[in-house]
Amino acid sequence: MTPRVSDAIKEDHRELEQYYDRITQSTDQDEQTRYQNLFTWELARHSIGEELVIYPAMEKHVANGKALAEKDRREHQSVKEQLKKFQNLKASDADFIPTVEALMKDLAPHIKEEETTDLPALEEALSPEDSEKLSKSFGRTKMFVPSRSHPSAPSKPPYETAVGLLTAPIDHLADLFRKWPDTSTMPNPSTE
Repeated sequence: MTPRVSDAIKEDHRELEQYYDRITQSTDQDEQTRYQNLFTWELARHSIGEELVIYPAMEKHVANGKALAEKDRREHQSVKEQLKKFQNLKASDADFIPTVEALMKDLAPHIKEEETTDLPALEEALSPEDSEKLSKSFGRTKMFVPSRSHPSAPSKPPYETAVGLLTAPIDHLADLFRKWPDTSTMPNPSTE
C-alpha cells in the first residue's frame, strides 16, 4: 500500500533526524563520515523532490499554496547552502559538528512547519488517491535527482529538472565510491 504523501515526507524527516543523531552522538570519525554521506544523500534528494513534486502541487491545490511554496523554496535555499558546506567537510574538521548542528537548527523549524501547516493543507485539498499518486511521484523523482547539494542550481521546474538530469549521474557515480553505514535496515544509496 502506498503511503499518503504527507506520510512519505514525514518518514524522510524522521530518517534525517536519525542520521543527524548518529553523526552528533558518535565519536568514531568513520561512522560520522558514513552517516554524513547518508544524511547528505537523503536531504539533497528530499529537498529537490519537494521542489519538483510537492511545491507545484501546493501551488495548484492549496489556497495560499504559491506563497507557501515560495517560502519553502527560500528556506530550502538556505539549507542547500549549509548542506553544501557540510558535505564537503571531513569528520576530523573542527567545523564538522558545529556545521551540521547549525544546519539542523535551521531545518528543524522548516520540518515542523511543513508537518503542522503545509502538509495538512495539501492533504485536505487532495483525495486519498491523489495523495498516494503524489507520494509515488515524490518517491520516483527522488531516484533521478542529484544526491549532493548544488545550491547554485535553479529551484523551480523546468530548469531544476534539466540541471538535475545533468548533475545526478555524476553524483550517483561518485556515490559508488563514498562510505555508507553498513546496516541492512538503512537504504543503500549506491543501489537506488
